[in-house]
Amino acid sequence: MSLKIVYCIPSLYYPSGMERVLTLKANYFAEVYGYEIIIVITDGKNKKPFYELSPLIKIINLDINYDDLYGKSTFKKIFLYLRKQRIFKKRLRDCLFKIKPDITISMLRREINFINSIKDGSIKVGEIHFSKANYRDFKSEKVSSFIQKVIAYFWMSQLIRKLKKLNKFVTLTEEDRLLWTELANVKTINNPLSFLPEKTSQCINRQVIAAGRYVPQKGFDLLIEAWSLVEKKHPDWKLLIYGDGDRKLLENIIKTNNLNNCFLEHSTQDIAAKYAESSIFVLSSRYEGMPMVLLEAIATGLPLVSFDCPCGPKDIINNDGILVKLGDINELAEKICFLIENEKKRKEMGLNARKNAERFKIDHIALQWKNLFEELTSNIKQ
Repeated sequence: MSLKIVYCIPSLYYPSGMERVLTLKANYFAEVYGYEIIIVITDGKNKKPFYELSPLIKIINLDINYDDLYGKSTFKKIFLYLRKQRIFKKRLRDCLFKIKPDITISMLRREINFINSIKDGSIKVGEIHFSKANYRDFKSEKVSSFIQKVIAYFWMSQLIRKLKKLNKFVTLTEEDRLLWTELANVKTINNPLSFLPEKTSQCINRQVIAAGRYVPQKGFDLLIEAWSLVEKKHPDWKLLIYGDGDRKLLENIIKTNNLNNCFLEHSTQDIAAKYAESSIFVLSSRYEGMPMVLLEAIATGLPLVSFDCPCGPKDIINNDGILVKLGDINELAEKICFLIENEKKRKEMGLNARKNAERFKIDHIALQWKNLFEELTSNIKQ
């Protein structure tokens, strides 16, 4: 079945998980299934997509430029945002009426507020890359906790009203799907692997690896504190954290703990090679949607130690890793030490990881999407 599908996402130039996953799926849909894929963006004019897109895919930039809002005063930000939303709604409506897609997919960014009101005839699908517990969660040091809760409740109530009107709402994990108790139109489709390299870890190098943006969500502050305990017991092992962002806080923690074998590395296009050089992968996130780094780690045959954060680790980790109570630095250090000290178990988990990665291959995940698309379009025709 030939389908025309539109994806709505803010931009493609930023190197994060949502952009990577969309690129993987869009390329596969266009090149393997022959779908006509159009990606509609609002920002990043004249910026090249970070991940390589198939030449079969068309990008339309509506040139809304929400990036202009950063640095503005609160009043001006609200005024400009509402103005940009009106422009965005009109331009997206005109765009969809011109393209006439079979399916329009919102990545649950700003267009989710009005996508259902655009009566272009396309099936509307929402795809969330965050967990419910941490989506539209309002936090501000300048606002009281009571007001924060009121705003968060209002935002979530409004979102749920929008999601109920979608033809289908897709979560990344079963754990997250079960949280959306208000909805009857929810389905789970996992993220696909971004790669399945031939070269895998032998789990013999004295190196632990972590990866992600240097932001509080990723919990690298907790990981470094845990590593200070690990380094005392195993000074011949080192921790490498690959990512970009504000590293001042993390550098201060490293300095305060006098760590000699903890290194903050810049992100790299060849992260697979860095995984293969390591023997343990650690996820210290406070929350996730479905962490791509865990999938990449198991694809490279790395055993895992991960906080049991919402959402993702519980869906991914099987007999290839260890779940740790969220935020428990002592237990995190203890489990890292366990794998350091037990080479046989480490290697066994690494082999299991590679086998478990097979279920996240792009052809398996893409088939689930294909079945969903055909189900939705056949329902419309009936």
